Amino acid sequence: MNAENFGSSERLVAAAYVRQGAQGRRGHELLLRALLEQGKCPEDGWDESTIELFLHELAIMDSNNFLGNCGVGEREGRVASGLVARRHYRLIHGIGRSGDISAVQPKAAGSSLLNKLTNSVVLDIIKLAGVQTVTNCFVVPMATGMSLTLCFLTLRHKRPNAKYIIWPRIDQKSCFKSMITAGFEPVVIENVLEGDELRTDIEAVEAKIKALGAENILCVHSTTSCFAPRVPDRLEELAVICANYDIPHIVNNAYGVQSSKCMHLIKQGARVGRIDAFVQSLDKNFMVPVGGAIIAGFDASFIQEISKMYPGRASASPSLDVLITLLSLGASGYKQLLKERKEMFSYLSSGLKKLADTHNERLLDTPHNPISLAMSLKNLDENNDVAVTQLGSMLFTRQVSGASACQSITPASRYGSADSPDVSHGIRFAWMEEAGCSLPCCQHGRLHCPGLCAGAKKSHNHGKARVGRDLKDHLVPAPPPCMEMLPTRSRWPRPHPACRVPVAAGPAQDHTSQASMLQIRVLSFVAVILRVRSWSSTVC
Repeated sequence: MNAENFGSSERLVAAAYVRQGAQGRRGHELLLRALLEQGKCPEDGWDESTIELFLHELAIMDSNNFLGNCGVGEREGRVASGLVARRHYRLIHGIGRSGDISAVQPKAAGSSLLNKLTNSVVLDIIKLAGVQTVTNCFVVPMATGMSLTLCFLTLRHKRPNAKYIIWPRIDQKSCFKSMITAGFEPVVIENVLEGDELRTDIEAVEAKIKALGAENILCVHSTTSCFAPRVPDRLEELAVICANYDIPHIVNNAYGVQSSKCMHLIKQGARVGRIDAFVQSLDKNFMVPVGGAIIAGFDASFIQEISKMYPGRASASPSLDVLITLLSLGASGYKQLLKERKEMFSYLSSGLKKLADTHNERLLDTPHNPISLAMSLKNLDENNDVAVTQLGSMLFTRQVSGASACQSITPASRYGSADSPDVSHGIRFAWMEEAGCSLPCCQHGRLHCPGLCAGAKKSHNHGKARVGRDLKDHLVPAPPPCMEMLPTRSRWPRPHPACRVPVAAGPAQDHTSQASMLQIRVLSFVAVILRVRSWSSTVC
């Protein structure tokens, strides 16, 4: 409806009523105008009707939605299912062109505008989160690992003779494979144990650069967000080294946007040294479906080079999802989520500390990690060699996700055989890196995404009851090699009767007492988890 159409409406409806309706629409249009002119996330979130109006206006700017359009090419926005078309708000053409993911499509002005606005709004949010000096960014429809690969492939053209990537170790396979997929050889720098924390060995990084030669190194690949007892890399020191040796620096900031500390590290690293690009996940930081990432940096021309490296057009779904989300939240809503995450992390830390003290365990002291916590399970491991992994499985089957129970490994077992499922290109990935740390540790409370789920209160008492009922029956010292799901009241796999191993009366009594003791510890542990989930529903 425009002014002319509103005028025509006055012949059918009283002019006063039409003017009132026009004023109501004008309110929506003012919000749209502010977004288009400023390119920033609105301070207050929009209502759904305004967002849907905006998306509809964008969609009718694409040629596939033109009345009477006759597309004869191979890519004309054809969709067989109306459900699919509605799912994408009829924005079918995607984003970018064959030579640049950020380029404008002649046949899709609306989708192109969506892409430009999304990148602009996301840039504003990155500045709001703490990196005010960032100059450019774009949303890419790939997860973090492949987005890192895109950065490495772009650097290949700048440093054609380089074949190594310096990588302070972080036990996440996607980071490692991002370098392998790009065709480079990762040079793994083992971390050093300082107190309870695994930290970057700066001296080893510089020594390796000197040994290999700076001209043979593609970049330094550092990490901010990680799982305790690993802590974020020493970004400032690494950035200085990269500046001194003229080596590019790529930062894996997968779920660091929601952490003010991680963002501060990036800001300071770029201020005192060199950071070429930093990559962050959309789903972990903005609560959208998996499949998107943000590549950002301080040199606008280099970020543009990365966007041009993407082959072909791309899906607009990640851009659409994050734009809808940020318009719904507004800048104030997103800031509130970040604040709540900090509060929940503090609450979880204090609760785990009390729990650890009660059961003669230890909450590891990792002050440099603002996202993840780790608690020892030494007593649990001493009483039963599989109890730690059983605990993790039982938590997961009772819908407590995000907490990992893992056993430590010794330095001798870090490198496994080539056919080991935990080995990737000769390096074994385990939650607990060796570095002298031998505590069996439950990695707990990875609060790396703002906005925990609502409805957790309902599972509070139900979850505790299920754990209490099942632990007594199923927490055994050593499960037989053959496991089969049998019809039981619980979802925990029980050993098949034919595979049960008979035990003597004496050891069986010991096992019973051990199971009782384990039951008490695990119940207390799960109670804390459920209390955190219950508390989160009141905050969210």
